Amino acid sequence: MVVYPNCKINIGLNIVSKRPDGFHNIESVFYPVGWCDMLEIIPSAANSFIFDGLKINCPLEENLCYKAWQLLKRRFDIPNISLYLYKKIPFGAGLGGGSSDGAFVLRTLNELFGLEMDRTAMEALASELGSDCPFFIDNLPCFVSGTGADIAPVELSLKGYYLMVVKPAVSVSTVEAYRMVTPQKPVLPLSEVIKMPVTAWKKCLSNDFESPVMEQYPAIRRVKDQLYEMGAVYAAMSGSGSAVYGLFEQEVDTDKDFAGCQLWKGWLL
Repeated sequence: MVVYPNCKINIGLNIVSKRPDGFHNIESVFYPVGWCDMLEIIPSAANSFIFDGLKINCPLEENLCYKAWQLLKRRFDIPNISLYLYKKIPFGAGLGGGSSDGAFVLRTLNELFGLEMDRTAMEALASELGSDCPFFIDNLPCFVSGTGADIAPVELSLKGYYLMVVKPAVSVSTVEAYRMVTPQKPVLPLSEVIKMPVTAWKKCLSNDFESPVMEQYPAIRRVKDQLYEMGAVYAAMSGSGSAVYGLFEQEVDTDKDFAGCQLWKGWLL
């Protein structure tokens, strides 16, 4: 079975408070985007895990695809598998590519082997993998709160906007980004801001990571400024960075303007 794990962008991101367990409470809207990896899983005589494309610099035991398989292997009598992942979504970008891969392994194994887990059961398992993983079970626009694992449907459509996502040649550690931020409650609740027209977002919608992260990594700020210069109606860093996206009302041709960056663009559906 072949599937295509996609990434997400953050529409606003507020770091509301720090929790007693050391994690942070956030508010954000996750929006699915068509920048995808390729994942193939088939039954096999012996287990094999092959990762291609962008180099994954972590031991197999720490890889979310492997962890997802382990979670199900402990709960169900499933056969050995051959897993192949072709990685295209960049790391250290704030796009949730690794989280998507892990969630799609759960979804694919559930379908492939007829495990009959419902959405609630898969989301519970996905939350054991990581805070962003449950979002990719339904893979629909969601309001995200708590540590990121509390998700609720949100009425937001960006259909008809042309999206450009640019990942400059720097990566940002999420742990490092959180150290730079002082939690605070937003002046306007994110749930209200996203009801405004997209053309009003530039003045009202923000990502709390942006200011400190862009101060340390000026290349990220340059990408955002460049997207606005090209005519974006809204541009922002996704998650803790380093990817920046721009929403446009018409198609733009800008490959030559982002030399050395990884780039995805397309119409939102």
